[in-house]
Amino acid sequence: MPPLREAKGPSPRSGTAPARPVVLVTIGHYLPGFRAGGPIHSLAHLVEHLSDEFDFRIVSTDRDLGDEQAYPGIETDRWLPVGPARVLYASPPRQGARAIARLIAETPHDLLYLNSFFSPRFTIGPLLARRLGLVPRRPTVLAPRGEFSPGALALEAWKKRFYLAAGRAAGLFRDIHWQASSDFEARDIRAAIGPQARLSVACDLPAPLGAHAPPHTPRQPGAPLRIAFVSRISPMKNLDYALKVLARVRVPVRFSIAGPAEDAEHVRLCRTLAEGLGPHVHVDWLGPLHPEQVGAVFAAHDLFFFPTRGENYGHVIAESLAAGTPVLIADTTPWRGLAEAGVGDDLPLGDPAAFAARIEALAAEPVEEAQARRRRAATFSYHGRDDDIQANRRLFRFSIVAGY
Repeated sequence: MPPLREAKGPSPRSGTAPARPVVLVTIGHYLPGFRAGGPIHSLAHLVEHLSDEFDFRIVSTDRDLGDEQAYPGIETDRWLPVGPARVLYASPPRQGARAIARLIAETPHDLLYLNSFFSPRFTIGPLLARRLGLVPRRPTVLAPRGEFSPGALALEAWKKRFYLAAGRAAGLFRDIHWQASSDFEARDIRAAIGPQARLSVACDLPAPLGAHAPPHTPRQPGAPLRIAFVSRISPMKNLDYALKVLARVRVPVRFSIAGPAEDAEHVRLCRTLAEGLGPHVHVDWLGPLHPEQVGAVFAAHDLFFFPTRGENYGHVIAESLAAGTPVLIADTTPWRGLAEAGVGDDLPLGDPAAFAARIEALAAEPVEEAQARRRRAATFSYHGRDDDIQANRRLFRFSIVAGY
């Protein structure tokens, strides 16, 4: 293969300004992609908030999740400026384990930042190369992005148990600094890796502060409750559960499903369930949404229904609340205490009747109360933005100084 090329432009280490530590990032999909959901948001927001102190170099694939073609107008296999970071979009011949290891070895960096735990190309391969001495041994932070939640581990469980056992036996996880986005994820990581895991809690960061919530048209009395499901359509996101809940509901509902189809078998199941709903439940399949469309879609609905099996953060929950749309979610995310705050509900998946009852109660809610709930949602913040930014900054600083 020919050597990788550097796009024209100033080097991040050139000039008289002090060099920022280089954070070399591997991730399956990155901007302008959006179908892979939360991890893209997590990394993009991290770069926006911390690029004043760290020089981010990101290695990713050259196409969005599920796409057969590369991003139009983007050169592959060279470093390109993307926002405040530099990104290399690897073409298929350079996505193998050996090619990624070579790229890591050839790219000077102070810290290796792996996103996802079970990614064969972008995490398992680099960890194996690290263990075999094929890449420089640099401090390494691994963000599993919710993959150790009980709901996530239950999917293809035998494969994941095998890799965990093999990885421990091979010493792949030695000297890794784990990033948990919440105390809940910290518990899950320790349960999977062991109590000895070096771990820091640094919450995923929200988007930089922007515009106010988009305008919303109040639902007229007696009109169907407008409910949105916005996420990838996969077993992890639990759309089939949402449809089974709606089968219990006895009030008029308009249910909009927006998101890319990640799992064809799951999509077929969900379409079958949707066809079996009563005539009082109308289902709209909106397909994938571009990021700039998400806020308007939430604003056009009265409720975001998201009974996910697990989220390490849940950017889409934050987006719904920012649009002023209350949420009805499972208690499998860090977003808790929503009922007390008057902005939504977090309920156990073991009680589908509770979800159905809550939907019926919201359908009967007076317009004034619904509007007050929307105002509370638009100003609700689960985390302290500045504290979370500092926690992420400390994570990288400590890892570089400590050497792991």
